[in-house]
Amino acid sequence: MNKRLVIRLQGSILLIEALAMVPSLLIALYYGDSGDAAAFLKTIGLLLLVALPMHYLSKPRETNLRAREGFVAVALAWVLLSIFGGLPFLFSGLFTRFEDAFFEAVSGFTTTGASVLNQFEGAPRGIMFWRSFTHWIGGMGVLVLTLALLPQMTGRTSHLAKAESPGPSFSKVLPKMGDSAKILYIIYAVLTFIQFVLLVFVGRMSLYDAAIHAMGTAGTGGFSNYGQSVAAFDSLAVDVIITVFMIIFGINFALFYRLLIGDFRSFFKSEELHWYVGIVTVAILFTTAVITPRYQNFFTALRYGSFQVASLVSTTGFVTADFDLWPAAVKMILLLVMLIGSCAGSTAGGMKVVRVALAAKNIKREVSRTIQPRKVQVVRFEGKGVDESMLSQISLFIVAYLALIFIGTLLVALEGKFDLISNFSAALTCVSNVGPGLSAVGPTKNFAGYGPFAKYILSLLMLCGRLELFPIFVLFHPTVWRRG
Repeated sequence: MNKRLVIRLQGSILLIEALAMVPSLLIALYYGDSGDAAAFLKTIGLLLLVALPMHYLSKPRETNLRAREGFVAVALAWVLLSIFGGLPFLFSGLFTRFEDAFFEAVSGFTTTGASVLNQFEGAPRGIMFWRSFTHWIGGMGVLVLTLALLPQMTGRTSHLAKAESPGPSFSKVLPKMGDSAKILYIIYAVLTFIQFVLLVFVGRMSLYDAAIHAMGTAGTGGFSNYGQSVAAFDSLAVDVIITVFMIIFGINFALFYRLLIGDFRSFFKSEELHWYVGIVTVAILFTTAVITPRYQNFFTALRYGSFQVASLVSTTGFVTADFDLWPAAVKMILLLVMLIGSCAGSTAGGMKVVRVALAAKNIKREVSRTIQPRKVQVVRFEGKGVDESMLSQISLFIVAYLALIFIGTLLVALEGKFDLISNFSAALTCVSNVGPGLSAVGPTKNFAGYGPFAKYILSLLMLCGRLELFPIFVLFHPTVWRRG
């Protein structure tokens, strides 16, 4: 283990976090929130005190990151970011308990959007901006941001991206990982800005509200500065804009690069995109059909049905209706899309469409093998044959993913505070980085009712889900910490 390199990387990331707090500090000063400005200054001071020695005094002999260092660096970075990222919540008095501040920060950076905040109206603007900005930082990945800003800090950096990026593989749009990171972040920022402009000029939002909800959509996080979430605006224009962009941010960003360079064929021929659009379309049509009698109007049902489906399949978590009151069949569909999630290489969570598609194709092949055992059959995706090791990894991931949800449900249930549906949906929504669940953690409620033990467990589930399980798992493997 090249510990010096890992420590140096943590220092670099914490320095970037200190820099990332400056906009929130300026907003706090602009609105005259001196107490919140002091909270940011204290946190930035602590970050610099810890990060500068880590960055400048840890000089590794070797600058190439191996897989082991990559996974450990990513996992530790997300834990440290969440610890320090929660301090402004604590210092400002938004929360009085560390577990609440930590939970909120983890939920922000992992783009989950689950909250323990009870009072939204009147909350400090600088703090609420930081709360949503954590979504934007975490959406594309903090390590990917580091590669974009400091591409020369390490030799081989692909292991960082592989450990942090959502999906079975990281799509390099350019040969150099640092260049790929820059391109992806530029696309990310441009799409965020376009949505921001539309929310201001078409949705008639204030600049502050538009920024909060554009960042929440882009990171597929779902934090709002209103207790009613997007429903507080009661605007068809706002609903349509956010619905469209939630679906957009669930698409693989490498495909947007293909559009940018004029490779329209690759974009529209993408098999994963076809699966994604198909899942979204079927879920919207089914949901709309079932809830139409409740709203007595097809277009009203389509408005609310499409928003909730787009929100949950993209794992954003914004809400405009209490879907916990909808028929059981619809809630089953919503839980299913929460589990599946969106495309690999997007800012969304869930198991990812590509894994579900390959698992379905593998099942189909096994059924065919039973009927025709001598026939050679290869699972194909995106026009290429998928090797058996990849199929095995996907099967292992799905089993581990489902096992983590059930283990999380059991651990959270030990507190004995809520029913099975509440605990199961809480575990599912945290592992899939969605936000709202059902029953006690439904769209009009939050996670404040859980005790400290459950909050730490749910925070761990969010981190596991965002980093796709294994970077967190390897921290507990003894061989990772051995020399050599």
